[in-house]
Amino acid sequence: MAVPHTNIPVLIYDGECPMCLRARDWVARRSDPATLRLLPCQSPERPAVAPQIPTEACMESMQLVLPDGTVHAGERAFEHIFPYIRGWAWAGLLFRLPGAGIAAPIVYRWVARHRLQISAFLTPKAPGSQCSVDKGCD
Repeated sequence: MAVPHTNIPVLIYDGECPMCLRARDWVARRSDPATLRLLPCQSPERPAVAPQIPTEACMESMQLVLPDGTVHAGERAFEHIFPYIRGWAWAGLLFRLPGAGIAAPIVYRWVARHRLQISAFLTPKAPGSQCSVDKGCD
């Protein structure tokens, strides 16, 4: 199957995760939509934009699809996304420091697995709102 290419990188994230949405908002404020597209995994157009990424994969970790079709997932996406964020290109270099190749995947996987619990803990709760470890805060 031919993989459609986009002319700009696409960052795919869990559009139902409060922590992921905060990260998306942070990236959106610091990037140019003409040079980086942000797309929720749940978007109906996601399968056409990135057919090589199964839904399970984009729900497990963020995915960065480069214009040539290369996909960087999880902590590897971080390393490659920082150049598209104004003032943060230097942060991608942190992933090249000694030990980062060992620590980054462990930390990313732990945070990704617990993102809803972390969101429930960190999200300010409105009066009457409910938070659960499964679904974050409503």
